[in-house]
Amino acid sequence: MTSETSHTPGAAGTPAFTVLIPTYNERENVPELLRRLVAALLPADRPQDAPVPRLLFVDDGSDDTAQLLTAAADDCPLPITVLHRDVPEGGLGGAIVAGLRQVCDGGGDWAVVMDADLQHPPNLVPELVATGRRERADLVVASRYLEGGSRQGLADRYRLVVSGASTLLAKGVFPLELQGISDPMSGFFALRTAAVDPAELRPLGYKILLELAVRSRPRRVAEVPYHFGERFAGESKSSLREGLRFLRHLTGLRFSTPGGRALAFGLIGLSGVLPNLGLLHLLTQAHMHYLPAEVLANQAALAWNFALLEATVFRSRRHRHWASRTARFWALGNADLLLRIPLLALLVSGLGMGVLWATALTLVASFAVRFLIAERSIYVPHREAPRTPAAASAPLPVPDLATAE
Repeated sequence: MTSETSHTPGAAGTPAFTVLIPTYNERENVPELLRRLVAALLPADRPQDAPVPRLLFVDDGSDDTAQLLTAAADDCPLPITVLHRDVPEGGLGGAIVAGLRQVCDGGGDWAVVMDADLQHPPNLVPELVATGRRERADLVVASRYLEGGSRQGLADRYRLVVSGASTLLAKGVFPLELQGISDPMSGFFALRTAAVDPAELRPLGYKILLELAVRSRPRRVAEVPYHFGERFAGESKSSLREGLRFLRHLTGLRFSTPGGRALAFGLIGLSGVLPNLGLLHLLTQAHMHYLPAEVLANQAALAWNFALLEATVFRSRRHRHWASRTARFWALGNADLLLRIPLLALLVSGLGMGVLWATALTLVASFAVRFLIAERSIYVPHREAPRTPAAASAPLPVPDLATAE
């Protein structure tokens, strides 16, 4: 269940932009966070008629952070909305996507995502938005790796090593998608709302910037250096479990693109050559004719490939019944075999090529056709109904705890 409370001082209207802040048991940081945000977003020289930025908190915690924010809203000169999720689906990344659904429905032309622990400096928020507007960017990343930035808030060597290794791994897996982003692990960035469709995002864990960069493909990216500070209060949410979720997320993202799935499909198909050729070798050594031997060997390869594809590449696209997937995959594999047998006979009997080399060549030749059929008729993507603004969050009204008896 999701519940929402809002407080809007002054005249209502479209905000200048929205600062989206996910929280998880951050009650000790709330007073100082609000104080610094007000100082950064409402400076003394700000024009009186300028649109006011909005604060959107998405709370997944079990403490009273949401109640504390609601109570503080009456005295805060910035509009505050608190969205509390009873079921934290998707972790921190899921909280940000839930917030983006609301921001994209009338929260201004920009959203700034930041943490509540004050390791992300609130005084940099206006600069992120100004940089995006000035450079006509879709995404502005606050980077610890640009000249002038630092990772000093990562207090111990272990976190420094993990952060650096995660960055190198992500950029190695997505060299094109992360081109121009020096800090893909950053949780502090500004996003032009027109450049993202929250319905396309499938976050897992806390590395939402990686998700946005890969799935939304911003056309123009800018960066601003910043000092990653020390946590103001509370404990870090980083853990071994989050690290494993990051690896799962990285793998899932790589398989989310047609190119990534094609590459993995090819590698798994290549691995299937081993049981195929191994059984073929045993059967032909036992004096079986190479054609029926290849029929039997192909079944072993099909079983191998099917098991690996189901567990990895198409794990999230197993929407058809398992029996339907199995029958279609076996039909594809054996139809492919029927097409390869004449070619195999031509290569062996007509051109004198060795059986093993000829079999390997026919497998490579049929790869593209097999992948396209698997992609479009066996593991079809799940078709979701279009999301309407009203159905995006369907918040339940909650009384203002600051005035409730």
